[in-house]
Amino acid sequence: MPNVSLEAHDDIAVLRLTNGVTNAISPELVDDLSVELKRIKNEFKGMVLAGGDKFFCIGLDLPGLLQLGRTEMTDFYVSLNQAVYDLYILPLPTACAIAGHATAGGAILAVSTDFRFVAEGRKFIGFNEVKIGVPVPFLADLILRQIVGDRHATEMMFSGEFLEPEHAHKIGLVDDVFSAEEVENEAIAKVVMLAAMPSGGFRLIKNNRVEALRLQYDQMRKSDADDFLNCWFDPSVQELLQEATQKF
Repeated sequence: MPNVSLEAHDDIAVLRLTNGVTNAISPELVDDLSVELKRIKNEFKGMVLAGGDKFFCIGLDLPGLLQLGRTEMTDFYVSLNQAVYDLYILPLPTACAIAGHATAGGAILAVSTDFRFVAEGRKFIGFNEVKIGVPVPFLADLILRQIVGDRHATEMMFSGEFLEPEHAHKIGLVDDVFSAEEVENEAIAKVVMLAAMPSGGFRLIKNNRVEALRLQYDQMRKSDADDFLNCWFDPSVQELLQEATQKF
């Protein structure tokens, strides 16, 4: 079964994570996501990223990834960051419909879209990487600071605490809160409205927004991967990661 599915709503693509209940990010999910992003770039005018009702995405597939050696884990980390980067710079309007929890890597995917809409209720979104001994990847760190500002981003990443919808909306992490029944349709409606704009101007405006971040990220790709993997394979961190697998 594919780890993602693509649904066409006229010229808007709904790209849905379909890797079980948790939508954990595995190497296979990253590969499928990368393939579909290329297709969307060429065949559609906008995109909505969606997940499940319980979990939009729980984050990295820790049980599977902990079986990988350093070479394989390096390949995964580089591929994941490339997929996040491709999503972030996609020259089309994008939105994320968050019907379930979006934690750690799931939050990274969510912030990589232009807009985020979350279902009301007890839905958590946030970055808890610090609690298991690894950093938020440099690219995601840059994107988060661009969205919510340095002070809110620092507090979120240093504390590792999750936010509920209203708090996330208050600090600008999400753009609006809707009922579970409405959230995906509202995300689609936003993208439909933006896709109706003349595409040339939109693409240049989006390029202006991502260009400074792109330059920063390009300078740090190699060192970021080395730093993350050094943390990941630290024996004390491996113990924390093994404990975290109990949630899967």
